[in-house]
Amino acid sequence: MNKNTKILVAEAIGTFVLVFGGCGSAVLAGKQIGFLGVSFAFGLSLLIMAYTIGEISGCHINPAVTIGLVVAKKVEPRFVPFYIIGQIVGGIIAGGVLYVIASGTKGFDITKGFATNGFGEHSPGGYGLLAAAITEIVLTAFLLFTIMGTTHPKFPAGFGGLSIGLMLVLIHLVGIPVTNTSVNPARSIGVAVFQGGWAIGQLWLFILAPIVGAVLGVYAYKLIKPDERARSYQEEVPA
Repeated sequence: MNKNTKILVAEAIGTFVLVFGGCGSAVLAGKQIGFLGVSFAFGLSLLIMAYTIGEISGCHINPAVTIGLVVAKKVEPRFVPFYIIGQIVGGIIAGGVLYVIASGTKGFDITKGFATNGFGEHSPGGYGLLAAAITEIVLTAFLLFTIMGTTHPKFPAGFGGLSIGLMLVLIHLVGIPVTNTSVNPARSIGVAVFQGGWAIGQLWLFILAPIVGAVLGVYAYKLIKPDERARSYQEEVPA
């Protein structure tokens, strides 16, 4: 299997785990574990995948992360299609598997959301478009700022996945009441295509805002980073 295919497959598997683990916890167990439990499900999914596929693809499992790292010149643009196709395919497959499972109970009503992201009347807390956009931009900036910092040579080797996973927990604790937390277009697409109604209509925000936030997070770190050459996410994509 060549390098491009390995990246695509690894990112598809990693994104599948993230979407199925995070959104699955919300859809199947949300009433039992609450926002805190769902937040940890997303964070643990990313943390585990970082140590599982990090040496294969860098474990972006998020188109906004991939775009941010291209801007940071840590990933070559020629690899971008393989990352993003893998991420979106993995997210949609996860959404499909989750839909089959969730629809196995009589109480399932996909019109209520299916762990989709939304604003206005579809925000868990009733937050409007502006609040949702700012939340997604700021929280995605947090994520990329953390990734940039944990890939610096002075950061303790082997602990990057832990820091980034915990940051994703924090991001969800803040963002779930506002938008159900995206910060990841593949996560949003993966479930929105099965909800098929208002979630598709609002999907544009959860593609655009995370990308804007990712770029801002990269440039925020560049303002303060030490002069030493930084490692790429998970030591770059191996040859």
